[in-house]
Amino acid sequence: VFFSLPTPNDVRGEALNANGVIAGSRAKIFVDLSTTGPRTTIPVAEALAKQGIGMVDAPVSGGVNGARKGTLSVMVSGAPDLVAQVEPMLAIFGKVFKVGDKPGQGQAMKLCNNLMSASALAITSECMAMGVKAGLDPQIMLDVINASTGRNSASETKFPSDVITRRFNFGFATALMYKDVRLALQEAEALGIPMFVGGATHMLWQVVNNVRGPSSDYTEVARVLEEWAGVEIKSN
Repeated sequence: VFFSLPTPNDVRGEALNANGVIAGSRAKIFVDLSTTGPRTTIPVAEALAKQGIGMVDAPVSGGVNGARKGTLSVMVSGAPDLVAQVEPMLAIFGKVFKVGDKPGQGQAMKLCNNLMSASALAITSECMAMGVKAGLDPQIMLDVINASTGRNSASETKFPSDVITRRFNFGFATALMYKDVRLALQEAEALGIPMFVGGATHMLWQVVNNVRGPSSDYTEVARVLEEWAGVEIKSN
């Protein structure tokens, strides 16, 4: 059984409720592609194991385009024999990275990745707004950044395709990014890891979620920064 659901509560409910996976007799391997964090994955795996159902933790990254092209990164953790059984199916839609042998380790990897992605989009939005306010052309800015040390996933993909074009439709909801950042900060706190930059990223995404709305595309973080700066980041 493969899951790809929006929130930890969705995964817990559909896996463990009275009509969930745990209640059936056919499923032997539960593969979760969702982003829920180890604090959800580990208890779910333990509960399923008591019913003879093994869990493979396999969150993905790469967005809608990656899913369409079959180029997602799949961050897999779980018992090697279970992983071996589902790896051919996972490889259909992405590149498989075996990051650990216990459920929850894939989630930890995904939270690190998404916090970095969220931070990259946030700081790129701030710097692009600053540059435009100073009179720079946003396309030239991106050309320079992407040939220099400031390049990142936002400057290479999201800004060229969805911000300076004013599309704001990259395919990932603000609420989901805010959720992922929040889960990452919660995990860091549980592990005793300080998150100074991560904390600032979390605050900004909380604002974006409130101002632009949970269903907005997450590239609209740039709109929030534009409004504060009094500029518009668009191609000429």
